[in-house]
Amino acid sequence: MTGRYELHCHLDGSVRPDTIAALAAEQGLDLPAPARQLAVAPAGVGSLHAFLPYIDVALDVLQTPQALHRAAAELVADWQADRVVYGEVRFAPQLHTRAGMSLDDAIDAVAAGLAHGTAATGVRTGLLLCCLRHQQPGVSLEVADAAVRRRDVVAGLDLAGDERHPGTPHREAFDLAHGAGLPVTVHAGEAAGPASVWEALDVLGARRIGHGVRSTGDAALLDRLRRDQIALETCPGCNVLTAAVPAMAAHPADRLLRAGLRITVSTDTRTTAGTTLDAEFAALAATFGWTEAEERLCQDNAARAAFA
Repeated sequence: MTGRYELHCHLDGSVRPDTIAALAAEQGLDLPAPARQLAVAPAGVGSLHAFLPYIDVALDVLQTPQALHRAAAELVADWQADRVVYGEVRFAPQLHTRAGMSLDDAIDAVAAGLAHGTAATGVRTGLLLCCLRHQQPGVSLEVADAAVRRRDVVAGLDLAGDERHPGTPHREAFDLAHGAGLPVTVHAGEAAGPASVWEALDVLGARRIGHGVRSTGDAALLDRLRRDQIALETCPGCNVLTAAVPAMAAHPADRLLRAGLRITVSTDTRTTAGTTLDAEFAALAATFGWTEAEERLCQDNAARAAFA
């Protein structure tokens, strides 16, 4: 195996615990518990709703350009250690404005950190911006506008967050991205069922689906995903943690890959899920007997689906 591609990785869920602790100390923030305890979800967390609060401590310290730059640069170094040659990181810049940063300030800081990491490691990167389902559509439109204006450093637009909130209200933001030729991925079929994936495809124009593991109950949807060569950004370890699937043995990545769908494998949140691509592919090998051939197929799928 030469090099890996990671397409689904959240910056705020991939900050090293030691870095969280160091940034908190620098910023005069008192953590109520050790950073690792606050930032790494336990094995029995059981739902996406219970999982997401473990990202809050990273958000608390990522409110300065220096902190965002450091987190992004360190992620690239972590990718190199995980044999990643191309990684896409996504974040919601609107969550980093508490201390006065603008959306553009946050984007610039992350982009500079990624560039620093690339210069040090040679790992190529792409930056995606996240709109959030629970926020007002106007906020998503601001994020999409920033993404389009910053095409020099932004590779794509995403919709993330609680899938109990429909994506359709955010359509104007995604229409703006499409009009500018900016590719789109959408979190769907993780906590919600096939209808959320149909919405991502038909309303928001997703070229890739974040997770998509609950697509399996809809044969017509699987046919559509296969026919249109829509990549599924599966994150097996995190899917088990959040109970999107009940156990690794029930994860659909193996059967969907063998059925000809464009399955890719990512970590989702390296810190919060306590994982790496090494760990993800080792778990798939132990559970389904995957060899280098299956991993290579996933890497080829990811290479074809990459936005940057």
